[in-house]
This record gives sequence, structure tokens and C-alpha cells, in this order.
Amino acid sequence: MIHPHAQPLADLFGFLLPEMILVLGACILFVGGLFKSDRYVWSVVAVGAIFLALTRTLSSASVQSLEGGAVFGVPFLFDSLAQWTRVVALLTGLVFLLLCWHDVPEKQVADHHACFLVILAGVSLVGASNDLVALFLSLEMISIPTYILLYLPKHDDDAQEASIKYFLLSVFSSGLLLFGFSYLFGLTGTTNIAGILQVLYGASVEEARAVSGLAQVAMLTIAAGLGFRITAVPFHFYAPDVFQGTSTSGAAFLSYVPKIAGFVALLRVFGFVAPAGVTVTAGPGLALSDQVAPLFWFLAALTMVIGNTLALLQDNLKRLLAYSSIAHAGYMLVALASAPYLGGADSPTSGVPALLFYLIAYGTMTLGIFAVIVMLHRPERPVETVDDLAGLAQSHPGTALLVTALLLSLIGFPLTVGFTGKFMIFFSAVSVQSPIGWLYPTLAVIGVLSAAVGAWYYLRIITMMYLRSAVKPIETRGNLPAKMALIACVALTFALSIPPGAGWILNGGGRVASPPAVKHVLVVSHFASAHGRPHAPREEFLTRSVRSTIKLRHYPRFGASWRGEAVRKLRIGSGGVR
Repeated sequence: MIHPHAQPLADLFGFLLPEMILVLGACILFVGGLFKSDRYVWSVVAVGAIFLALTRTLSSASVQSLEGGAVFGVPFLFDSLAQWTRVVALLTGLVFLLLCWHDVPEKQVADHHACFLVILAGVSLVGASNDLVALFLSLEMISIPTYILLYLPKHDDDAQEASIKYFLLSVFSSGLLLFGFSYLFGLTGTTNIAGILQVLYGASVEEARAVSGLAQVAMLTIAAGLGFRITAVPFHFYAPDVFQGTSTSGAAFLSYVPKIAGFVALLRVFGFVAPAGVTVTAGPGLALSDQVAPLFWFLAALTMVIGNTLALLQDNLKRLLAYSSIAHAGYMLVALASAPYLGGADSPTSGVPALLFYLIAYGTMTLGIFAVIVMLHRPERPVETVDDLAGLAQSHPGTALLVTALLLSLIGFPLTVGFTGKFMIFFSAVSVQSPIGWLYPTLAVIGVLSAAVGAWYYLRIITMMYLRSAVKPIETRGNLPAKMALIACVALTFALSIPPGAGWILNGGGRVASPPAVKHVLVVSHFASAHGRPHAPREEFLTRSVRSTIKLRHYPRFGASWRGEAVRKLRIGSGGVR
């Protein structure tokens, strides 16, 4: 029987079990790879770890606990967004392992897959983070293994340059992120995201005047730090060079996985999806729409236009897909810019469900395209430029048809998931009732025109496959895992485009749109003294609108030691925090 004081830790252990499985799998791969180089064995171990984590995530116990609205102290909470992030990350992991099955040298497979499992654990923890420190550490769990992941499959000067460039710019973005986090901590006195949101957006007019300038600096630097991860303009400049320099599987990884973490972090920090049970009630001083929406409006317009325009000039496939990735980040930013005016995640026209849906849609499309490049690539016949796809329809009509389906979906052709996703995003934009009436319809028009420009370079690839003859014969044999990844992506492209598929995202993953009701959030911190006396509780997470009660308890199991447990209840109502 579990001791009552140990029950929260036991529950937390149960919720973190999927991440623990991934990290344990990574440890097995790191150690085992020292003694044996076997592509099949280590790939199966990695797939098995992801399957176990996914099984635990989808288990009835996890879902019931999720619906109960459990919130565990400061660092992590487990609501619908956390569940959505975890499921999407794990399913992406399965597709990615199929894609890179034969793209990594056999001696590097164990280390490569170990790094990837750690990255998946980091992405999952980003979705569950309810504290700035936990969020930053989770993002670093993604960044640090990525430096190794980019270099392992391809040991040459280009890969080394790509890894170093990504490392240096990632460190710079982390510095910006920490700078913004430090400002938020200084303004609010807490690193707890729920408390930060209530302090910032529930401020009075006098409080707003005092913190408005610093709050805007914090938001700007945080957006810049996370903009690097989502390849938003003007933080995109590393992407084309890094995509081109690294392996195909590395480029596939960079095109999608950091976007999941980056956009989920933006949803958390800026309050687009508040922690479960926490209602972000705007006070008279600061409003979410006034502070954040103009910034993301500008980033969205700039990213869509520049991404699609520069993609027109590319002949190298990886560089083209890098700029395509930038452009699609712009579409997602349209949804993010629309969300504050549409009632957050509770509104059916909100940009939040549109963003979450399009993240999945983009993953199915772009990973499928990279799977094709992996299938066709041979040392004697590399697939590096658009011209290398010439004649694919004559030699392999089935493969060309699958590629065409993915490219049409990227364009936004009807009856594909790309069309459904773009429709949801642009509909959320035109539904905005902003003080400047024409602003968001204009953003939707910019998005549609940018998508029309983007259609040109996708149609160029289709033309090359069907209307040009191959200079060298194209071979697709011998890479069954990549073919499986391609078929899975194409199937999802059509399955998610119909109402049942879209409904699963909005009602399954979209439980984000209706988080479970929680009357209060418990924020627990401990103060321990080695001298047998409690430290004086520090005045953290306290504002004029928050009352804190301190309870001192004696724990006999720890001998003469005392611990002070500060329990602060944030009661959420129409008036904000009381």
C-alpha cells in the first residue's frame, strides 16, 4: 500500500512512464552499441521502446487520469495538450525510424536511434511542461541530441558544417529564450506558467503600465528563441544550408520534429492553451490579443511570403524543401495569430485546433516526400536536385503517383489533408473580429496568394516526373521500410482529409479544445533544513491577487528533519485569481 505522502510521486511516476521507457531504451542503445553493430537489432529495440511508450500513453489508466484533470505541482501537468503532443511525437517516431532504417551507417545506428529516443522524450515533456525551467530543460533535451543526430549519418565536411552551424545558432536561440524567461520571472515572481499567465493577463491598469514594456520585451525574445525552432522568418536563415549539408533523414527530422516542440511551447507560454482548469481572464490592463497577436501577424505574413518566394529559386531538393518548411511554418503562424481573438481553444473557429491539425497534416506530407528521396537515393545515382526526379513516372508509375498525391496535398488540393488544414487556418483568420476589421482577412489573402506561389515549385516537380525523361535509370528496390513510411504517409493524407479523420484530431487530440474542469491548481514547493529546522518560506509566486498559506508538517521517517510545505491555491473564476 502506498503511503499518502508518496501518492503524488507515484502518480507522477505513472504519467512520466512513457518518457522513462524512451530514456531507458536510449540507455540500452548507447551501451549496447559499444559491443555490437547490428542495424536490425538496434532498430527493433528503438521501435519496441516507442511501441511500449505509445501503449502506455493510450492505456485506459492514462486516459482516465487525464480526464480527471490531475495537476502535479510546479514542473509538469498532464492535460489534453500534453497527451496530444506525446501521441504525435511517438507516431512521428515510428515513421521516422522506418524512413531512416537504411539511411544511417550500420556502425552509427545504435547511437543515432538512442539520440532520437531522447529527443522524443524531450518533445513529450515540452507538451507537459507547466514551468519555465522544466520547459527550457525539455527543449534542451531536444537540441543537444540533435547536434549528434545531424552528424552521425553522413561523416563529411558538409555534415560537419551543418552540425556546427545548427549548434551555434541553437545556442544563440537558447540564450534569447532564457533572456525572455528571466524577464517573465522578474515581472511575476514565479516560473509557474499558470501563475505567469494570470499575473500578466489579469493585471489592473496600474499594474499594466508598470510592466507593459518589460512584458513586451520578454514576449519578443521568447518568440525569437522559439522562432528558431519553427523556422520562422527572420530566424530561418540556417535552415537551407543545414538541410542541404545533413543527410536526408536528418533533413526530414529538422523539417518537422522541432516544429512540434516549438509550436507547443508557444501555445503554453503565451497562454493560447492554458493549463488544464486555468482560465486566462484578461484584466483591464493587459489583453492577450493586444500583446501577442500583432507580433504573430507580422511573423506569419513575412514567413509565408519569403518562404514561398525563395523556394521558387531552388534546384536542390533539400533546399527547396527547407524553404517549403519555412512557408508552412508561416501558415501555422496564421492560426497562432488568430487564436487570441477567437476565445482560445474553446472556440470552434479558433486557430488552436487549426494549428494542431495542420501540424499533423504537415508531418504526413513532408515525411512522405523525404521517404521518397531516401527510397530513390543511391551512391551511384544520388537524388539531390529536381532534375534527378525526371522520368520517374515512366520507370515507376506507382511511386510517381504517390509522390504526386503528397505534392498536391502540400499545394492544398481538395480532398487532401493539406486542403483541409489550410481551409481551417484561413477560416480562423477571416473569423477574427479585430479592432482593425481588414487586418486578418488581409492575412488570409496573403496566405492564399502565397500558397498559389508555392504551387508553382510543387507543380514543377510533378512536371519533371511526368514530362521529362530520366538521364540515368531510377532504382527503388531494397528499401522496404522507406516504402512503408511512404505508403503510411499517403494513406494518412487522404484519411485525415475527410470529416471522421479531422474529427479525430479535434475531438481526440482536440480534447485540447475542451480541457477538463479543475476548480483549483495546487502549486507545491518544499523547504528542507539540514539542521532540523524549517527554512522560512520565500515569497515566491505571490502577487497582490494571490493568498498563500504555509503548512509545516513533521515527517518522522526523516528523523529530526522538518520540511515546510507551501501549498498555494489559485482559485479560478470570472475575476481571475483570488
